[in-house]
Amino acid sequence: MLSDDRIKELREYVSSLEHPEEALVDLMHEAQSAYGYLSDEAAEAVADIAGVPVIKVEELATFYNLIFRRPVGRKVIFVCDSISCWVMGMENMFDYLKKKLGIDIGQTTADGAFTLLPICCLGACHVAPAMMVGEKLYGNLTPERIDEILEKERI
Repeated sequence: MLSDDRIKELREYVSSLEHPEEALVDLMHEAQSAYGYLSDEAAEAVADIAGVPVIKVEELATFYNLIFRRPVGRKVIFVCDSISCWVMGMENMFDYLKKKLGIDIGQTTADGAFTLLPICCLGACHVAPAMMVGEKLYGNLTPERIDEILEKERI
């Protein structure tokens, strides 16, 4: 939840801008950090702080794949599905991840540790196949490497 002091700071920031919409992505990230995802309540708070209709927040939130409109695990695993990663065997790694975690794309593990999502490109063609866990990039994936990564990243 955003504290009253933080809301006041964010309102001051927004009021310093010529166009309040400029702050929407920053505000959405701030709210997502506080709530865990951009819930309807968080979207309404962002709209209120920015002084814009909530539909503007919702439209923008659905455009960005790093803004989550429903609960996610403590860490999101983004699996690159670019052509470079697929050529280098990402489909097999994706299948391995789904089996290892016991979930499908868009789902969260029972312990709430991981959510598995595709992403169109991580810009890591030089280490394909690649994935990102939280904010950390991992490349040259193999089933063994994935096991090591999941062990290290599990909270």
